[in-house]
Amino acid sequence: MTRFWHTGPAVLTVTMLCWAGSVVVGRAAAGLIPPVLFTLLRWGIGLLIVLPLARPYWRADLAALWNRRWTVVALSLLSTVAYNILVYRGLHDTTAVNGALMQSVTPLAVLLVGLLIGHRPTGWQVAGIALSMLGVMAITAEGSWAKLVALHFNPGDGLILLAVTAYAIYAIVLRRRPAVHPFSLLVALFTVGMGVLVPLAVAEYATGARMTQTAPAWAAVIYAGVFASFVATLCFNRGVALLGAARAGQFMHLIPIFGTVLAVLVLGETLHPYHASGAALIAAGLVVSGRNAALQNAPRPT
Repeated sequence: MTRFWHTGPAVLTVTMLCWAGSVVVGRAAAGLIPPVLFTLLRWGIGLLIVLPLARPYWRADLAALWNRRWTVVALSLLSTVAYNILVYRGLHDTTAVNGALMQSVTPLAVLLVGLLIGHRPTGWQVAGIALSMLGVMAITAEGSWAKLVALHFNPGDGLILLAVTAYAIYAIVLRRRPAVHPFSLLVALFTVGMGVLVPLAVAEYATGARMTQTAPAWAAVIYAGVFASFVATLCFNRGVALLGAARAGQFMHLIPIFGTVLAVLVLGETLHPYHASGAALIAAGLVVSGRNAALQNAPRPT
């Protein structure tokens, strides 16, 4: 386990597997849970899990968290609040193909946001992103140039693009996180997020939005709380600490691969040749982007 925690590609691969599973679970439970309530419940479960784990470290880390309180607030608003609500709401108004394509822009968004604040990507990173983007496009367009050209964008796509931008900023700001235990940071992020989400969920409830009380709906919430919230956030934060925001963001391209495999296994969808070719391009992009990783200005692991 210690070796895993110190291996950036390993923790980031687990992150993307958890998030891909969340996409499949969310697709299976589509329309059963309002977006703000879904977001509130998943982070509430994550908070319940991490609270006892953080207990030995919380008091010692409280001063450091308070000193960086505005950074913590910004991180929480960008990830636990903005990103999830925008994605869940956007998927109501767009197709799965468009949604996957929009989310695959995350690594490029990380590089662009980093460029705006003075972080210069390496040539290998740019080349790796280009290869991986080609792979994602091959999967989302089902290997057809005509289908790729025919893609159209609507308000839902715009919301997902805003979510991607929010997460790109989160990945950059994460470099300024307080030097505390990972569990303490999660408690702070989840607590701030819950404080914002509760009144938003009340407002959503007042509009008449309700959760369907069924086993699939609660299964989706539990999965999102345990794996997509607690495990994935813990591993993503660690991955950024080990590899830097730009290279960590590149692993987002694994989501279409894992999502496809899980959709075949769980939902019975069909695997096509373009999935294999797209996966090969994505894998090649990850390898290329890892070249000269030492040149990155990555923060020292904590």
